[in-house]
Amino acid sequence: MSNHVNGVNGVNGVRAVKPVFPENAASKEYAASLDAADPLAAFREKFIIPSKANIASKKLAKPNLSADPCIYFCGNSLGIQPKITSKYLEATMDTWSGIGVGGHFTKIEDSPLEPWWLLTDQAGTSMSKLVGALPEEVTAMGTLTANLHMLLASFYKPTATRHKILLDWKAFPSDHYAIESHIAWHDLNPKKSMVLVGPDEGEYQISTQKIISYIDQHAKDSALILLPGIQYYTGQFFDIKTITEYAHSKGLMVGWDLAHAFANVELKLHDWDVDFAVWCTYKYGNAGPGSMGGLFVHEKHGKVDYSQGEDAPQFRHRLTGWYGGDRSVRFKMDNKFKPIPGAGGFQLSTPSAVDLACLCASLSIFDETSITALRQKSIKLTAYLEYLLLKDTDDETRPFQIITPSNPDERGAQLSLLLKPGLLHGVANKLQEASVVCDKREPGVVRVAPVPLYNSYSEVWQFVELLREALRE
Repeated sequence: MSNHVNGVNGVNGVRAVKPVFPENAASKEYAASLDAADPLAAFREKFIIPSKANIASKKLAKPNLSADPCIYFCGNSLGIQPKITSKYLEATMDTWSGIGVGGHFTKIEDSPLEPWWLLTDQAGTSMSKLVGALPEEVTAMGTLTANLHMLLASFYKPTATRHKILLDWKAFPSDHYAIESHIAWHDLNPKKSMVLVGPDEGEYQISTQKIISYIDQHAKDSALILLPGIQYYTGQFFDIKTITEYAHSKGLMVGWDLAHAFANVELKLHDWDVDFAVWCTYKYGNAGPGSMGGLFVHEKHGKVDYSQGEDAPQFRHRLTGWYGGDRSVRFKMDNKFKPIPGAGGFQLSTPSAVDLACLCASLSIFDETSITALRQKSIKLTAYLEYLLLKDTDDETRPFQIITPSNPDERGAQLSLLLKPGLLHGVANKLQEASVVCDKREPGVVRVAPVPLYNSYSEVWQFVELLREALRE
């Protein structure tokens, strides 16, 4: 397999590189050869892949590692369980049963986990490497929407003249609700203060220039822009670097929802001067259903100024809680809040050690590689999927349209297939019967996401064969 550089400018400061496949690439043997040459192939063994029997059955059996695995292309919705998670949970349970409250402050010999009150630092340090941030700019906390509410409370400061928030036209409902509620909280009218940034008529992708045109149009009366790093429906990866820089030049605060970008694509939040970001960890992060989320606050917003005295720290306003207080004075219990510098100062309550154990377990796997290496494989996996889907078809005969950008630097691991009207439910059912786990979104999209940590090229080849069969039927 050779590579070539596309004749287009990349996004986020990168120039796109897309694989080119040989004539025999559509064969099962070629897919197997890619797996044999894959330097990350061994990571698959670190995960428990649901079996075909469990997927097909309405009764849940215990995982059988020797059973035939299903094809799991749904990491964009929920990642699968790392084998090491049980070890981390067991360590947490043993600490709790063994020394009770002492687990907050005591490091247990041979445990992979720090004392409980340091677990957010352990998770934050690992996550910072995945989002291109300083360790102190990242913390583990709450869940995605709760974190978004917390940061909007700090960063959305509307005035009589600048009150609008620019958001994605097809924002995930939770983001839409959060923004709507904050506008209403300030006694403003969401219909006047929410600006939906959408594509041209008949299109699905929103060009960077289109977003910039929206910023130009609304800059004088806008306070903030909040966009998804990767759009959940189309799978488009936005040019975070360019959009952030341009929005800043117009005086806007800039936040990003990285639910579909975290642990999926390379990010450089610190260097790109992003103001704040939030993400969940149960998708590509593999930390478990409803697992603890993460947030980023740029160091410039997390500073604590003691120039007016130790008892009068100056810091960015936020909704405060006990756990955000500096550890050196936290137990003085004097009700004088001195925040931890950085993102840690935005924490609220004592976090769940159980949730943090699951998160740290998954992050320990990411610590064995790099997001750069994972991204390189992801680009090849997704390109191979695209190649097989389009091979020997044309726009007229193909019963679906790929609405995800073809440029690899404008997408992550996901391809969204918009099926012709009436096909979605039948195709989804056929794939389910074939023990293929992927995701459907009304009115007609199947979202397919081969994940580089645990998916293979052979699975991509097999999926396309099964999809074609489902479409024929």
